[in-house]
Amino acid sequence: MGAAANLKNFKKSRRRHSRRSVPMSEINVTPFVDVMLVLLIIFMVAAPMLTVGVDVELPKSAASALESENEEPLTITITKEGEIVLQTSTIPKEELIARLKGVAAERSSNRIFLRADGAIPYEIVMQIMGALNAGGFQDIGLVTDIGGPALNDVSDE
Repeated sequence: MGAAANLKNFKKSRRRHSRRSVPMSEINVTPFVDVMLVLLIIFMVAAPMLTVGVDVELPKSAASALESENEEPLTITITKEGEIVLQTSTIPKEELIARLKGVAAERSSNRIFLRADGAIPYEIVMQIMGALNAGGFQDIGLVTDIGGPALNDVSDE
C-alpha cells in the first residue's frame, strides 16, 4: 500500500510540475499601460514648449481654438518693439509681401497664424493683415491666450 500511495503522490506532483512549466499564454498589459501613461504625460508637458515663435504678451480672449491641419502651421509674429518675425526669422516690413508670396507658392494651405503683442496698436496689426492678404494668405488666424473675458462678462466701469 505504501508503494501505491507513493506512485499516486508522484503522479500528482508531476502534474503540478508540468502545469508550472507550460508557458503562460496571457499578456499582462499593466506595464504597457503604465509606460503609455508616462509617455502621454511627457508629451503633454513637452508639446507647449515646441511652439515656434518669439515671446510676446498675447491678448486674452474667450475664443475657442482652431482645428489643426496636416502641414506645420505658418506663424508670423509682431513683437512689442514692432519687429516682424516669420516663423523664426526677422523680416523688414518692405520685404514682407515678397517673402509671403514666395512662401505661399510652396505651401498647399493658405492658412497663417498672426501673433501680435497686446501692446501693438491696432493699426499696425491691420497693416500686417493687409500685407498677409496681399502675400496670398486669405485664411488668417489671430492667436490669443485663453482665459480672457467673454463679451457678456465685460462690465461698464
